[in-house]
Amino acid sequence: MLSLAEAQAVENIADLLYEFLPGSGNNKTAFPLAATQAGVGEFWTGGSKRPAIVELLKLTLDRRRDRFTALIIAVVHQSMTWRRGKGNPLTRGEIDRLNTALPGVSFKIPDLLDPAFLKSFGEPAKAAPASSRVILSEASAQALVARLIEVSGLGPQERGLRFEGFLTDVFAAFDLAPRGSFRIVGEQIDGSFRLHTETYLVEAKWHGPQIGFADLMAFSGKVAGKAAWARGLFVSNSGFTQDGLDAFSRGRQTNLICVDGLDLYEVLSRRVSLIEVLEEKARRAAETNRAYIPVRDLTFQAR
Repeated sequence: MLSLAEAQAVENIADLLYEFLPGSGNNKTAFPLAATQAGVGEFWTGGSKRPAIVELLKLTLDRRRDRFTALIIAVVHQSMTWRRGKGNPLTRGEIDRLNTALPGVSFKIPDLLDPAFLKSFGEPAKAAPASSRVILSEASAQALVARLIEVSGLGPQERGLRFEGFLTDVFAAFDLAPRGSFRIVGEQIDGSFRLHTETYLVEAKWHGPQIGFADLMAFSGKVAGKAAWARGLFVSNSGFTQDGLDAFSRGRQTNLICVDGLDLYEVLSRRVSLIEVLEEKARRAAETNRAYIPVRDLTFQAR
């Protein structure tokens, strides 16, 4: 049986491998095919992809530890073909992160550390300076404001879906590497994005009553159930109740920051950097344990 530290490392490796291959639907490159190639095909359980990856890694480590290196190499080898075919080649950064995570299960794989292999990806990409800021052009900002207003005229079901798509496009406009909504066993996540080195899970609510304590706690629980470094962004177009925010800030450490519809409108209409807004909200949350500070209470230079 895996130790708790190894089990956490498996979760981290599964997150890294998630985009390497599809879970099914391909007869040449897919996780079950890589597992079969490595001699552990019986450990691929199918179903939702991420839980299946976790189970594949755990069972291999528990029952066929001698095949774990072969499994990882098969996944990487097939991913090189599959990702290139999709126009999204595997990167040196992804391999570097995988090499960093593997010691968590007591593995170092020489083939993945081979200088010639690593050099084939070119020089590692330099991280953007922490002080860099993305400011939207006036035309882009106006187009997004128009889309936000347009969503309000749609029917309830379409409104929610369009709002999620709108948020994904906003995150993309600020180079936050968004991923759209995805489902894992027992729960739906409305999306995720990266802010520098932090990964944020997203909960998006377009309409209805203001969000209160119960909804904040439910999403906080989702975030707490993921990797230790995960954070959450709760986006509620209707806003949040003051009582709910007060109760949420008492007796627990927040792992969320919150944004309402007015925040979104001010970010776009005033053309301030969403990156700066999220950074400042996270800083205020760290200082005060309050998940929501309105953009109007933060000071930014309009463009």
